[in-house]
Amino acid sequence: MEHFKYDVAVIGTGPGGEGAAMKAAKEGKRVAVIEKHRIGGGCTHWGTIPSKALRHSVSRLIEYKSAPLFREKGGNISFSFPEILRAAESVIERQVKLRSGFYQYNNIDLIEGTATFTGPNQLTIAQPNGANEVIEANDFVLATGSRPYQPDDIDFNHPRVYDSDKILTLGYTPRRVIVYGAGVIGTEYASIFRGLGVKVDLINNRDRLLSFLDDEISDALSYHLRISGVVVRHNETYDKVIGGDDGVELHLKSGKKLKADIFLFANGRTGNTQNMGLEDIGLHPDRRGQLKVDQDYRTELPHIHAVGDIIGYPSLASAAYDQGRFAASAIIEGQCHHQLVEDIPTGIYTIPEISSVGRSESELTDAQIPYEVGHAFFKDLARAQIAGQTVGMLKLLFNRDTKEILGIHCFGERAAEIVHIGQAIMCQKDGGNSLDYFVNTTFNYPTMAEAYRVAALNGLNRLF
Repeated sequence: MEHFKYDVAVIGTGPGGEGAAMKAAKEGKRVAVIEKHRIGGGCTHWGTIPSKALRHSVSRLIEYKSAPLFREKGGNISFSFPEILRAAESVIERQVKLRSGFYQYNNIDLIEGTATFTGPNQLTIAQPNGANEVIEANDFVLATGSRPYQPDDIDFNHPRVYDSDKILTLGYTPRRVIVYGAGVIGTEYASIFRGLGVKVDLINNRDRLLSFLDDEISDALSYHLRISGVVVRHNETYDKVIGGDDGVELHLKSGKKLKADIFLFANGRTGNTQNMGLEDIGLHPDRRGQLKVDQDYRTELPHIHAVGDIIGYPSLASAAYDQGRFAASAIIEGQCHHQLVEDIPTGIYTIPEISSVGRSESELTDAQIPYEVGHAFFKDLARAQIAGQTVGMLKLLFNRDTKEILGIHCFGERAAEIVHIGQAIMCQKDGGNSLDYFVNTTFNYPTMAEAYRVAALNGLNRLF
């Protein structure tokens, strides 16, 4: 049995693990990374990358079908779910190749297998070939990500019952889908399936979609999902799911019954901390599989750090990478001198897309902060008209006394790109965060960025 000693051992190669490994290696540490599946982790293979690649293909299909020029030429193009999956797989392979190179270039030992703590500073790694490898390290970073939550009373082994990982194995295009859970993942997949022409029932156990969003944006998403043909059912909870040979029945506690070709459960996630021997060394994840950490991402054992989905909020790939870097900095320097930005942007890849940064109207109202609103509707922008992407808007919230930008909310194609322009201004200090920037700067024309000038002027016109 081989036995090696490292300065830092990282478990998981998702964004958090990659960030920690690269930072430690570049600071001269001897680093090992252990991966149970494939390089890139859940983010690359089951979560962020595949779902966004699927969404992109479907969005382009919708764009083509709605363009008058293409309609005039005739031709009814359609794609099956397996066909757009293959397009996503090509992106995944390129990501794996790219990220594999990062570890090679930085002389990081990549070990394939399942890691279990067999001592406070020791891991035993069960490798695919049946062999065990033991490594020791001075410090550890746990970046094992999360998996879809699966209630015990739903049979996920049934061929018509899926979670957000298993759905990527679907080998045909269903006629009708029930999506249970109207969070980020559920609404994204509802958009994808509806874009393929599939009938979709979206079951929400709350009273509105994505309630953490600004109300106007949440309402816009609900409206556009409904007019696209998605049936949205609020305040519903499942009673039982019955899988049969010809479909799946969903019985709701309200008494309603629905039937579809497949059932997609997308209601919550659980941290991947099981079967790692954590309890044996004194670490006890909560019922959601998450670990508590301090401001330096240390767990209750100071030499073991945790980042990403297994520590909870914000559970974003972008934030996990930074958390990994910060944890490695804490290992190297004794403490971390950096922290996540206060206003973390959110990107939701529904159709249309959503992104926001900063506070919402309801948050500002509750805090009794005097604010005003500026809107720019995509239908009025020349670039949006040229591209045929006229659904959407940019919304700026700003302090009516100081003109400080307090929140940016965007709904429509490329929203997750557009929001970063405003984010850059929001981060400016010493008076640099001001609505006046968008009024006084010169934007390329025609561009989507011009929406900031339009929204700023719209907001200023509301002042008195």
